[in-house]
Amino acid sequence: MGWQWLKSLIYVIQVYLAMLVLGLVFLPWAALSPQGARVACRSYAAYAMWSARWMLGLHHEIRGDIPTDEVLIAAKHQSFLDILIIFYYAPVAKFIMKRELLWTPIIGLYAWRLGCVPVDRGKRGAAIAKMIADVEKGRAQPGQLIIYSQGTRVAPGAYAPYKVGTAVLYQQLGQPCVPAATNAGLFWPRKGILRKPGVAVVEFLPRIMPGMSRDAFMAHLEHEVETRSNQLLHEAGFTPKE
Repeated sequence: MGWQWLKSLIYVIQVYLAMLVLGLVFLPWAALSPQGARVACRSYAAYAMWSARWMLGLHHEIRGDIPTDEVLIAAKHQSFLDILIIFYYAPVAKFIMKRELLWTPIIGLYAWRLGCVPVDRGKRGAAIAKMIADVEKGRAQPGQLIIYSQGTRVAPGAYAPYKVGTAVLYQQLGQPCVPAATNAGLFWPRKGILRKPGVAVVEFLPRIMPGMSRDAFMAHLEHEVETRSNQLLHEAGFTPKE
């Protein structure tokens, strides 16, 4: 375990250095073109996952039908790794994100150029209204809008309620919703240095077509994502504590 921790420390240092280097190298292109920002971020995601394979023995797997049209992706969020995987495979991914990230040097510019939608989590009603308005403005840039329905990273085996913002977007956009399950938090936890070897999975589940009521949609979404995420955890050998 000590050797894996040391390798994890080296990995964490170099992967964040790579973020800085790639961010600066691509900055002029990203400032001029959303395409430059997308190429930069996809290059970083590819590098982070590639270096995790050979440095840590941490592989990844994508399952299900990868959405390539204009849809809402409602994803389970356990780790920075599930962000990297979804962004790399969804061809025009953009995220619902915390507003304060817009003021982060370099990262804020890239998020803005990608068409990510910032929200203020401290003002839920206003945040949802602003989210809808921003999404409507972004229709000129069709793609896959990704929302984390629990609003934050949730450790494997833990529970956090699903927030109504996903249902509001689902009804407002009138687009299919693609649930996404994961077990990535087993290998790349939300806190700490240690990264574990194994296969992190992100699985796109069957689409939820437009037309469901808000309550029915939320119940169905939570059941699908939680059930499949727990199955992926069990498949990887995780047993929740009683």
